[in-house]
Amino acid sequence: MIKSMTGFGSAKGNSGKLEITVEVKSVNNRHLDCSIKIPRVFASIEETLKAIVSAGISRGKVDISVFIDSSNADDIDIKVNHSLAKAYIKALREVAWNNELSDEISVTDLTRYPDILQASRREVDTDLLCKDISGILKTALTNFDEMRTLEGERLGADISARLTEIEKLTSMAEQVLPETVALYRSKLEGKIKDILGTSGIDEARILTEAAIFADKISTEEETVRLRSHIAQLRDLLEQKEPVGRKIDFLVQEFNREANTIGSKGNNSQMSRIIVDLKAEIEKIREQAQNIE
Repeated sequence: MIKSMTGFGSAKGNSGKLEITVEVKSVNNRHLDCSIKIPRVFASIEETLKAIVSAGISRGKVDISVFIDSSNADDIDIKVNHSLAKAYIKALREVAWNNELSDEISVTDLTRYPDILQASRREVDTDLLCKDISGILKTALTNFDEMRTLEGERLGADISARLTEIEKLTSMAEQVLPETVALYRSKLEGKIKDILGTSGIDEARILTEAAIFADKISTEEETVRLRSHIAQLRDLLEQKEPVGRKIDFLVQEFNREANTIGSKGNNSQMSRIIVDLKAEIEKIREQAQNIE
């Protein structure tokens, strides 16, 4: 079953006391283009996340956003520089003694001086964080895939309906050919009668000219190939692996056959059929741009 290149999925989870949210969204693109937004301090795990994405997605512009909430984390350590604090206390008492001031010194007073209290963040276990984010990303990709599959089903149904219409138009084009040959023969006989009269008509020559004309405008090869392309495209719609590029190529073949049929069947009836045929092919081409 085909998948769309557009979709969205998200998932939430935890790594220790870190709350993690991963969002995946994509739009059409000729090749796979994956970008990851993650806090810079955790940028070292980007390549691991990209490898997970490329293992399940072959085409599309994919944006991965990783949000990490550390508000509930207790990873801050406060260290006291006791020797520095004692030095400040000694200096303050000397100032108080020399200037006949009160030497009452509080803890709050000391915290006003730099470097007595030093805050530091404990190192994060990068391997564990990478493992946890990878798991959340895989869950988000599963949700993302479900949306792409549903959209793919809609695209497949639309393309299938248009293939049925193309088959009808192909049958109509096949029916036009004998009528065109009969009309050519009738016009040829009319011209000969006007020039030579009824006595000078060579039936064998008329049959030969009509046969040459029929062979010249024959579209049998093109319609056979067109029906073959229709069968191939229907088969592609049922395959599980990405087929977007194959469909792109096949639609070009559809257009090639339609153009040849139109150039051979040069009459108003065939022209109307070809216009409708190419309109359906163009709609399939547009839909194919959304397929992975």
